[in-house]
Amino acid sequence: MALKIVVYKPLPEDVLDELRRQAHVVVLEPALAQSREAVAEALGEALVDADGAIGASIKVTPAMLERATRLKAISTISVGVDNFDLPDLTRRGIVLAHTPDVLTESTADTVFALVLSTARRVVELAEWVKAGHWHGSIGPEQYGIDVHGKTIGIVGLGRIGGALARRAALGFGMHVLYANRHANEAAERAYGARRVELPELLSQSDFVCLQVPLTPQTQRLIGAPELRAMKRSAILINASRGAIVDEVALTAALADGTIAGAGLDVFEHEPLPADSPLLAMRNVVALPHIGSATHETRHAMARCAAQNLLDALAGRLTRNVANPEVQPR
Repeated sequence: MALKIVVYKPLPEDVLDELRRQAHVVVLEPALAQSREAVAEALGEALVDADGAIGASIKVTPAMLERATRLKAISTISVGVDNFDLPDLTRRGIVLAHTPDVLTESTADTVFALVLSTARRVVELAEWVKAGHWHGSIGPEQYGIDVHGKTIGIVGLGRIGGALARRAALGFGMHVLYANRHANEAAERAYGARRVELPELLSQSDFVCLQVPLTPQTQRLIGAPELRAMKRSAILINASRGAIVDEVALTAALADGTIAGAGLDVFEHEPLPADSPLLAMRNVVALPHIGSATHETRHAMARCAAQNLLDALAGRLTRNVANPEVQPR
């Protein structure tokens, strides 16, 4: 019996062709008006007799897997695995693969773009020029703040956090503080990074960058007390997961000047509703979750995820496994 693979996110044609050479591939193509819930329901039906699945952006729940007795592996086209119940997958003997390496540099570029664009008010002033308001030399009303020589605090110094530290220290002469469960000695040697507890990082940093995965321990990690602990001149950057920040508290802190601004690539609910108060704030740069969204990186992620899946189905996947303790079916 041929392997059946379900694809639930668009893949480049060359990647699809490679999968089709080795398995029967079913591609879910939801209608434009179809809700995420309807897509999830269709995915659950498609998984019933599938051996593997590849995709992203859909929450895969235990209920969706109850009848998927043949399913051996899921490959997510992302580094984050918060759309899955890892203990449940492990109990069922389903391997979960992800793509932790190929998106590191592109995502770090996005984070630093948020640092620069918030500090120098790039988006706001570009719109100001387009609106025809530039009639002479600019004044203090249009000034931003320096980035070089400032202190950046990175919460989570893993792959992306380390790449961000490299850009900050070597490219902009920034002082790097970091909060992490474990010391990152390589970053300390190479970039002069100094490990501190979160309260010190918040109080000392000019830019606070969140680079932790979403877990029960990190959900709402940054709330009203943490925002009050930051400098009034500080900027919060979040390109990890939206739910790490209490958006209601953040909105209030931005409105009353508790902090100076925010650069956000992720939100608790995506897409961000058009009536979100964050979109009306001049001191907010909001992006549509573009962390790894370059042609090169998204193609590399898709190829990596496809190879992960094929290797997992063949019983030879030894890296990029999010639940390495699983006993495969």
